[in-house]
Amino acid sequence: MAKTASSTSSAKRRTAYVCGECGADYAKWQGQCDACGAWNTLGEVVLESAAQAASPASRRGGWAGKVDAPKVTALADVRADAQARVSTGIGEFDRVLGGGLAEGAVVLVGGDPGIGKSTLLLQALALMAAKLPGLYVTGEESLAQVAGRGQRLGLPLDGVQALAETCVERILEHALAAQPKLIVADSIQTLWTDTLSAAPGSVSQVREAAARLVRYAKETGTAVFLVGHVTKEGGIAGPRVLEHMVDAVLYFEGDSGSRFRVLRAFKNRFGAVNELGVFAMGDKGLREVPNPSAIFLSGASAPQPGSCVMVTREGTRPLLVEVQALVDASPLSNPRRVAVGMEGNRLAMLLAVLHRHGGIMTGDQDVFVNVVGGIRVQETAADLPVLLAVLSSLRDRPLPEKTIAFGEVGLSGEIRPVPNGEERLNEAATHGFKRAIVAKANAPKSGSYKGMQVIAVERLAEALEHA
Repeated sequence: MAKTASSTSSAKRRTAYVCGECGADYAKWQGQCDACGAWNTLGEVVLESAAQAASPASRRGGWAGKVDAPKVTALADVRADAQARVSTGIGEFDRVLGGGLAEGAVVLVGGDPGIGKSTLLLQALALMAAKLPGLYVTGEESLAQVAGRGQRLGLPLDGVQALAETCVERILEHALAAQPKLIVADSIQTLWTDTLSAAPGSVSQVREAAARLVRYAKETGTAVFLVGHVTKEGGIAGPRVLEHMVDAVLYFEGDSGSRFRVLRAFKNRFGAVNELGVFAMGDKGLREVPNPSAIFLSGASAPQPGSCVMVTREGTRPLLVEVQALVDASPLSNPRRVAVGMEGNRLAMLLAVLHRHGGIMTGDQDVFVNVVGGIRVQETAADLPVLLAVLSSLRDRPLPEKTIAFGEVGLSGEIRPVPNGEERLNEAATHGFKRAIVAKANAPKSGSYKGMQVIAVERLAEALEHA
């Protein structure tokens, strides 16, 4: 009996096993990757021959049209014009994307379950429908559930098309027919390709499904949003190479007990990394927060011991953030050092500097530090505010009212300047602060800025004296 065409194709199919952590490939499956040492990270992928890769007919769900062969070009002859952007209709979303959505961009959006990923993308898709025809592909919900959410949020759904499908080949067939300029795939972990035998959600399926969508986006100029699940450690589920394949990686963060949400860019080929967008979840979906500095301040009527306001910088935006500290006598032989919103090792180092160069010992005290609002501060400008908050709690005396501070503390006790000092002072003055303790290099020569007294310090001992 003669073999069918499909069985012949299946018999000639060549596969390899690729590590989802480092990308190393192997001819056979094995439990541990020899390159990076990770266990159970190898996934099956299909190797296409050059003839198959060049033939559009060989890909179910491929797209018609001849693609010009690439050629070598001198960079001096390439026009580096600014890429056109399309506004999503949500200002905070545009900020994180780098000024709007670029043509052919592939954006991966991750976050905890229920944080608002699908809500944000459905809102953006509905608001952009007049400018960019969109297709919402759902692999987790029915079309009735998606439509019900849109109607509950009061969104204009007239120009939004939807598709309940998980097979990548069929999704691309529908996209080829509908010709959308924006696709939302919710979620990438539910998609699968019939060229692999692995289960949906596996490393190989996620990698191959994302690769096909990325290739479609680049060849047709269609922008694609991929919704990604997260693991219990907080990273996006699937192979690490997934984050390398896309143009931007955005994480939705927020406390389950708070209505505020923070959208942060961890990778962006079209804008600043670590850019921040702030939203508030309400009955009508996610709402922009025009003045995010206000939500990170406690709003207490009088200064409290153990509190200091700092000016941090997230992407291109300065933000006022309250740092709180609690210092209490420890019953343990090894006192605790707990930091929420900043690195714990840096807190331990700062306490050692406080003892050595400030004469303040906390060796028999438990020290807890928290950054209000659920934000995570990753820059060194928080060093000085943290130490001032610790001293305030230890002495049970609040800092003077309307005082802010920022500056890096060195191991020898010096106060180092931080970038964009004038922008930070301007943000503090805008919110009515009257006193600032900063590094000498960040202070204006006049000693004041827009009616705010600026105290320039060079050593930690000076800062503690002024505080």
